[in-house]
Amino acid sequence: MRNFGNYRDLVFVLTQKEIKVRYKNHFLGYLWSIANPLAFTLVFYVAFVIVMRVKIPEYPYYDLFLVAGLFPWQWFSNSVSASAGSFIGNASIVKKVNFPRNVLPLATVLQDMFHFVLSIPVIVAFMAFYKQAPSISWFYGIPLLLAIHAAFTYGIALIVSSLNLFFRDVEKLVVILMMLLFYMTPIIYSGSMMPQKYGFWMKFFNPLAPLIMSWRKLFLDGVVVPRYIAASAVTSLIALGVGCLFYRKLSPRFAEVL
Repeated sequence: MRNFGNYRDLVFVLTQKEIKVRYKNHFLGYLWSIANPLAFTLVFYVAFVIVMRVKIPEYPYYDLFLVAGLFPWQWFSNSVSASAGSFIGNASIVKKVNFPRNVLPLATVLQDMFHFVLSIPVIVAFMAFYKQAPSISWFYGIPLLLAIHAAFTYGIALIVSSLNLFFRDVEKLVVILMMLLFYMTPIIYSGSMMPQKYGFWMKFFNPLAPLIMSWRKLFLDGVVVPRYIAASAVTSLIALGVGCLFYRKLSPRFAEVL
């Protein structure tokens, strides 16, 4: 119990430190956390609605549709991209201090989760603009999806951060993979728009797809889709298990390669 308490306190302190560093000397503070997805929302709205006149039958308000997918994506993308340098950026303490090093990528994931939670009022504001209201299902759906999303993201972050110590090209590869994954995930388009012969395979080989669709269904339709939740939970457990395995196998050599 004492070890668990120490681990919990360490995670809290590191997460708090990440949040303070992110906002230090930034006058606009919180606004920077939502500026990026809102800027993308504007760009995609102009490109697909005004120029190309794309319509999604089940979601008539494309800007609301976009923010419901972009904010969860930003959490995943920012955490995985930043986690690549978690151990390298903290080389001084990794080499000299004996502590559970897996808390470093965990703190990154948790501070991005904190910013995601702070972005939910922006989604509510978009809904209010279109005279829509949050659903009662948010009270149990949001905590459930937060846990699944955090577990999946942390698992991938552990893999990326551990491998990047031994193969520094991983950090560059992550940037390319994030770009490909963004367009392979139903963020700027709905799952129903995928061609039938490709839709199954895109969802099967992209574990992030059911997670993003779960967030969107919860925010916009007020429902928790069991098959999406089950698929996301399974992939999250697999990602977390593989991430822990990578970390356990590689962590004894961290100090050697730093």
